[in-house]
Amino acid sequence: MLSRLGALLQEAVGAREPSIDLLEAFVEHWKGITNYYIGSTDENTPAKKTDIPWRLKQMLDILVYEERQQAAASEAGPCLEYLLQHKILETLCTLGKAEYPPGMRQQVFQFFSKVLVQVQHPLLHYFHVHRPVQKLLRLGGSAPGSLTEKEEVQFTTVLCSKIQQDPELLTYILEGKKMVSSKKIPRETTVLHREAASTRVNPAPNTASCGPWAEPTQSSAETDEPDRGPGDSNLVTSLLGLCKSKKGRVALKAQENLLLLLSLASQAAASYLVQCSPCCPTIVAHLCQLYRSLPAFLDPADIAALEGISWRLPSAPSDEASFPGKEALAAFLGWFDYCDHLILEAHTVVADALAKAVAEKLLVEILQPQLVHVSEQTLLTSTALLTAMLRQLRAPALLREAAAFLLGPDQPLPVAATDDNPPALYTHLIRHCDHLSDEISIATLRLFEELLQKPDERIIRSLVLCHLEGRPYVARGSPEPESYEDTLDLEEDPYFSDSFLDSGFQPSAKPLPAPATNSDGRTAVTEIVNSFLCLVPEEAKTSAFLEETGYDTYVHDAYGLFQECSTRVSSWGWPPGPTPLDPHEPERPFFEGFFLRMLFDRMSRILEQPYSLNLQVTSVLSRLALFPHPHIHEYLLDPYINLAPGCRSLFSVLVRVIGDLMQRIQRIPQFPGKLFLVRKQLMGQVPGEQLDHQTLLQGVVVLEEFCKELAAIAFVKFPPPGPHLSLSPLPGHV
Repeated sequence: MLSRLGALLQEAVGAREPSIDLLEAFVEHWKGITNYYIGSTDENTPAKKTDIPWRLKQMLDILVYEERQQAAASEAGPCLEYLLQHKILETLCTLGKAEYPPGMRQQVFQFFSKVLVQVQHPLLHYFHVHRPVQKLLRLGGSAPGSLTEKEEVQFTTVLCSKIQQDPELLTYILEGKKMVSSKKIPRETTVLHREAASTRVNPAPNTASCGPWAEPTQSSAETDEPDRGPGDSNLVTSLLGLCKSKKGRVALKAQENLLLLLSLASQAAASYLVQCSPCCPTIVAHLCQLYRSLPAFLDPADIAALEGISWRLPSAPSDEASFPGKEALAAFLGWFDYCDHLILEAHTVVADALAKAVAEKLLVEILQPQLVHVSEQTLLTSTALLTAMLRQLRAPALLREAAAFLLGPDQPLPVAATDDNPPALYTHLIRHCDHLSDEISIATLRLFEELLQKPDERIIRSLVLCHLEGRPYVARGSPEPESYEDTLDLEEDPYFSDSFLDSGFQPSAKPLPAPATNSDGRTAVTEIVNSFLCLVPEEAKTSAFLEETGYDTYVHDAYGLFQECSTRVSSWGWPPGPTPLDPHEPERPFFEGFFLRMLFDRMSRILEQPYSLNLQVTSVLSRLALFPHPHIHEYLLDPYINLAPGCRSLFSVLVRVIGDLMQRIQRIPQFPGKLFLVRKQLMGQVPGEQLDHQTLLQGVVVLEEFCKELAAIAFVKFPPPGPHLSLSPLPGHV
């Protein structure tokens, strides 16, 4: 019995399951699919209710199992060879295009995606794979908004994943061109090797303008594929179509995939995308379409309040502050943010082309006519929209184009006050800052304030620095004095006090002489701070009687803004000190430029302008004063510079405003009480009822706070060594 049991066990161990012919099973399933089309007469049965999905799954499982069985071998299995030899993928594309049975297109997209993901063998390099892939991409792109968008975006995601692993695959997927590469593809036998050799393409001797990406001469194996023009659908155009999907997840995934492709593109692929594909025109055309769909009337306050719009989340954060056109505005700003990210991360060739296209099609062709329009509503809306775009702009290439659009394409040069040919748009925008409509003036000033915060040296150079080069605002002909004690009239002004103690600072035991200079000739920061803090007379000051309006708060805020500005301009190579003056150089006429002239004119009317406009004017001037250039500091923040004849500085403008204020105060009864009440109204502490001289009183409040802000900026730009200044004000003072 033991002997028989052993024999049975030995026979059981030696027994083997009958081998399964994978190729035969694969062919049987494929024939089952083709036989369905031969024998079926019902055209309304959905594909899901037939055996086609099951047979496609069986074919996929066989391909995966076959590959695992031959993991140690470098050759492809017979089932994969059969798939390529009999052009099964191309046949499936044809069946999907016919959409018979209904839903077949969805099954085809799913099968392609799963084959490319689960089969590890490199397939996209071969003609009978990338050609049906191109056909399927055109099939998806030809039906925007179709029911297969989910499957289409999954298919493009698989392709982008393969390209991320091997960027050279973009060559094959875009147009099926063979790229000369040092990468070694496993040498295949039988059909795969013959197929690769038979479908190898050679560049045509007469190439078109697309350079190395020109349409090649096709071999006899490709004669059944018609020539395609540059505008036909490929992976990029398919993704562009999916980006416009109404389904948020589909559109977002398509945008992520397109961003990935443009960032991975090689030099040749980038050149092809720019020269021979509708990539850039399509992206910009959609941006222009979204802009044109905006309502004709949009409140600038609503536009400014709609912050945080990102292409990853283009919808508004909440619906509480809804207004007409909010969805359209969010869609436009979201797509503009996406264009900015594309330009920021794409290949340089694509980024430059896309930035130029945005500038030409959106800024020049659409926005520029609106910015110079006679309609005030058009001016207001277009200026606010341009400001919102600048707020979101991050890409250097697009910033350069925007700066050239606003300030002119040439290098900035100083202009004379009588110059009749400054940049046209620049001139219009400066005039809009002094428009009859206060709303347009405020909107345009906001535009310039946003522009000044961009990391482009040409902006500040065009607006200010080109006019200050050589320091023509300083009087020539005599050496710069070491002490300005006998050369300035400011101390003799009845409305200007040089008392150091009254400023609220605690000096050391010995008061500093006024005014003092540093070793480099600059006025000591203590003198600058003291001058601005003492500029407003005591009877016009009210902040000392209210909480949380002290000078310390301005110092804290100015420090953060100055650090941010210094970081932004750190690579611009600005000199540490002002340019030395040549006493023998003759004086030349000085013109502060259209921008500063407008700001100074506006500042001189601070007692006559609305409160909101005054806030915007002083905000722009504060932004300018923060720049760490020695000429800007000297011209805007040094009260003791020896101005050339006929010149004015920011401090001299403020002194004249104070003189005008002191004359008007005499004609306003109960001025201190009314001023204090207006300040409490502006702070929301009391109801805002209309008073006599309301505009003037509000202007005085803005003037006082602006002087403290300038003093704080001067302090953080050149802090004095040691504990010479105390930031804690004395009782009864600022």
